[in-house]
Amino acid sequence: MRNTLGESFCVKGDPAMAGDSDARSLTRHRLVEQVYGAIFSEITEGRLAPNTRLIQDELADAYGVSRQPVQQALLLLRNHGIVRDAPRRGLVVAPLEASFVRNLYEVRGVLEGLTSRLAAERNPARAGREGPALVAAGRAAAETGSVAELIAADIAFHRFLGEIAENPIIVETAAPHFNHLRRIMGEVLREDETMPRRIWDEHAAILDAITAGNGDEADRLSRQHIARAATVFVDRLRAQEDVFAQEARSRRVRR
Repeated sequence: MRNTLGESFCVKGDPAMAGDSDARSLTRHRLVEQVYGAIFSEITEGRLAPNTRLIQDELADAYGVSRQPVQQALLLLRNHGIVRDAPRRGLVVAPLEASFVRNLYEVRGVLEGLTSRLAAERNPARAGREGPALVAAGRAAAETGSVAELIAADIAFHRFLGEIAENPIIVETAAPHFNHLRRIMGEVLREDETMPRRIWDEHAAILDAITAGNGDEADRLSRQHIARAATVFVDRLRAQEDVFAQEARSRRVRR
């Protein structure tokens, strides 16, 4: 585990914590967010594997902070379903389950289809002006192979579509999904070098339909895009679950 917080953040004994109460509260809040992001990045990038035990003292030492922001960050991660309680072990990284991913992507398909349809109806010109740069950034990330860059580019593209759809309820509904999407994509993209190019070819086609003002086609392509991704992700996770189950059976036999 590495210190991903950087020198600009408050650490144990930092004099920046000694200001007035409002400043201290703001600093603590930001530090919790930064610790949350650091732990979540470790999980997304595979350095903290599923079922890894999360020990507060070790995390605090690794990030150069006190236990309090680590404790608060872990509680948030638990509330968001990223970590979970395990009997006699405390908090562990929650495994991704194929059934959960299937359910999530069923909802995503409907949301993304509607989002793209509304974007085509309401903001085709803006899609044409601003969308190509996002697709170009995604294609560039696909060439580098950086999983972190790929995830960031993917989320930026879908958030842009949500923005130009001009329906805040869609944005609010989709927002809680993004943390799970980061995990799912991180799990699969680390193992599949060809998928990123396919994803961005599909994004480009969706953007073309939106720019043309073709809501029906944008809706259809978006649903198809999500369904294809779901198939890949669910199949990969089911294969992993089979491997884990076989390993568990082997351990029981050896006992």
